[in-house]
Amino acid sequence: MDPIVLARIQFAANISFHILFPTITIALGWMLLFFKLRFNRTRDDAWMEAYRFWVKVFALSFAMGVVSGVTMSFQFGTNWPGFMQKVGNIAGPLLAYEVLTAFFLEASFLSVMLFGFGRVPNKIHTMATVLVAGGTTLSAFWIIALNSWMQTPQGFEIRDGVVHATDWVAVIFNPSMPYRLTHMLLASGLTVSFLVAGLSAWRWLRGDASAGVLKAMRTGVTLAAVLIPVQIYVGDAHGLNTLEYQPQKIAAMEGIWQTERDAGLRLFAIPDAATRSNRFEIEIPYLASLILTHSLDGEIRGLNEFPDHPPVAPLFFAFRIMVGVGMLMLLVSWTSLWTIHRRGPTRLIGWALVCMTFSGWVATLSGWYVTEIGRQPWLVSGVLRTSEAAGPVAATTIASSLILYLIVYGVLLAAYIGTLMHLARRPDLVTPEIAGGLPDPKEGLV
Repeated sequence: MDPIVLARIQFAANISFHILFPTITIALGWMLLFFKLRFNRTRDDAWMEAYRFWVKVFALSFAMGVVSGVTMSFQFGTNWPGFMQKVGNIAGPLLAYEVLTAFFLEASFLSVMLFGFGRVPNKIHTMATVLVAGGTTLSAFWIIALNSWMQTPQGFEIRDGVVHATDWVAVIFNPSMPYRLTHMLLASGLTVSFLVAGLSAWRWLRGDASAGVLKAMRTGVTLAAVLIPVQIYVGDAHGLNTLEYQPQKIAAMEGIWQTERDAGLRLFAIPDAATRSNRFEIEIPYLASLILTHSLDGEIRGLNEFPDHPPVAPLFFAFRIMVGVGMLMLLVSWTSLWTIHRRGPTRLIGWALVCMTFSGWVATLSGWYVTEIGRQPWLVSGVLRTSEAAGPVAATTIASSLILYLIVYGVLLAAYIGTLMHLARRPDLVTPEIAGGLPDPKEGLV
């Protein structure tokens, strides 16, 4: 295979594995803060039981994210040296800010969250939770700022073939950044909502009907039901922003080859790059124009108008997977919320939540593929092509390391999910002090 294609697959494999864990930790930190504040307010041990269980999941996810992030950063120097040579003056500081302001904050206070309850004043323990939750969001802010700049670059000039920042505010708050950041934070919230609800439902189905399990399940379901309509609204706004700045990406997502007015929404099709057309189309008339332009006869530019456009099939299908999972989230969360608050959990609802446990991962990865593949053939839109950033690494070398990465990541992912299932089966390993009553640290109580 082409070494550039192999290098892209390798980076995609690394980032696909890595993004699974920040997607959990970003929102789980805030959910842990909610559990802790509820305990502080009510002195109900069930809230601390939920905290003690899920802080272990947070620590495990954080560790997995750190390990996978290190290997990903190495590839900038091995497979993609042209990236830092060309845009390192932008990417380098933003990545450094993420480490200095966010990663150290999380790593420093996570140990207090894990081992400090009953050993440090309650006020300090709560503050540690606040700082770790804030650190996860700050980390997302810097990473999304860089990724958004690569999509819609602003605030720079090119001197002697190298990109230099001229306005850091414009660099960071580029046109797509607010939409991407909001979309990602909501995606993390939904991922954690279904993870907490699903794993709690699994514990309940196995006979663990403790108050902490039920409170965590209700919290996850309620948060999911609130966030999914907000995500649908933000996704629509994000799509309009993409239509303005990256119309070729929208055309690929919708499978539109020729410029159309009153374009129909293609529910299903098989894009054919050779004939530059779709086969077996199933569409709803006018709906694509209505959604994207808010007008029944709105014009949507087709792919044939763009000399450089991304591959159509991956975007077309990934986008529909993301939207399909989102609609399923809406159905399951609202049905579960209505049922649980009306008459408590049922086995049917429990199994539905179990099946949705990792649905956030599916939706996040699908959306991430739409974002990243949709930028091709550019690494930085209009500034740096992917082919220009690739290093002179032999295809066999990349292929061998790719195979090793996939094996290791497969083992680690299986171990991670297996550990979650083990904790769910043995909650006593996580909260041994619950049976004897939680300590009541009154000093510094908030």
